[in-house]
Amino acid sequence: MPKGFLFFPRMARRKQFQNPGSAGRLRQRNPSVVGLSQRSQAARDRALHVLAAMRRDSKLSLTHAAKLQGVKADTVKKYFPSALKESHGKFEATKGDRYGATLHVPDAKGNSVAVKTRSSKDREALSQYLRDLGRYLRGKRDALAPWRGKTIAGVELLTDGRTLAAIEPALSEFSLYRAFNGGVA
Repeated sequence: MPKGFLFFPRMARRKQFQNPGSAGRLRQRNPSVVGLSQRSQAARDRALHVLAAMRRDSKLSLTHAAKLQGVKADTVKKYFPSALKESHGKFEATKGDRYGATLHVPDAKGNSVAVKTRSSKDREALSQYLRDLGRYLRGKRDALAPWRGKTIAGVELLTDGRTLAAIEPALSEFSLYRAFNGGVA
């Protein structure tokens, strides 16, 4: 045996009994949301809102934010473990995350287009775009200026005034909230 080499017989024996089919498989980083039931998808969505609230207000605790969103703190830990860090016995939301979520934005015909985001940065940008779209529809004509020619997660954002004027009936406040935020009233 080479000098400095340590031999651990228990570990060597354990390797003999490993399942041969699992040796080459890698664990999926973000488990698929498609396989979740509707109830679990709703719980995951509320847990995502908990993280967003904790990022907006750094003094907000995990348990309080979870109660405000109607979900348990354990649910947030279950679906987003790497988006939380423990500091001095309290959980804090990390600055960003790489969890996927599907958000909806309007297309040139006023229909809802699903955008699969891959990070908290994309989700935050789409949220800001939807807020600016609402401001534009309420009369602030320069609200969409920063979004001209921008794409998020491969989807070009609608900013043309003529197109928005043509589809405005389909983009009322109610339809913006319902269609573009998961259909929940």
